[in-house]
Amino acid sequence: MGTDIFERLYNGDTISANDGQMDLLREASYATKKIVLEMNRSSDTAEIRNLLSRITGTEIHESTAVFTPLHINYGKHTKIGKNVFINFDCIFLDLGGITIEDNVQIAPKVSLLSEGHPLSPQDRHALVPGQITIKKNAWIGAGATILPGVTIGENAVVAAGAVVTKDVPDNTVAAGIPAKNIKTI
Repeated sequence: MGTDIFERLYNGDTISANDGQMDLLREASYATKKIVLEMNRSSDTAEIRNLLSRITGTEIHESTAVFTPLHINYGKHTKIGKNVFINFDCIFLDLGGITIEDNVQIAPKVSLLSEGHPLSPQDRHALVPGQITIKKNAWIGAGATILPGVTIGENAVVAAGAVVTKDVPDNTVAAGIPAKNIKTI
């Protein structure tokens, strides 16, 4: 165990439920939750960006707009570009890493889930991370769910309600459960 649990998650390592650093995850999550609660009570755009900057550990550019509530479990593995719009009631589980590039639009109730669990019952409490990347100018429709390890291509559109389990190429519309590429833009 040469690196800390956060580095291992960001690097894509599966974390056993018995990992000696599992308590660090919970502590970090509760610390983030305190700031998330404060952010979600605010209606001031500058304050929301400032609090989100504290959560992510990076500056959120003034061109980015976030309509709260926004729920994040860790925050330090989320990177948000310029001119991003995040609508109400989104969920970011970012232990595996979430990158949102410039000019991305995220509709209400979108879930970006960069972590999951193994199928086998005996291992189900382990964490399996996978980085999510949303490339420039993509649009994620209302209620869509992006699963671990997925990249949404530049200019791509994910239809409302889609569950994305595989990469979406640039300039493509993906829809359905599981999402399939249905159209080229």
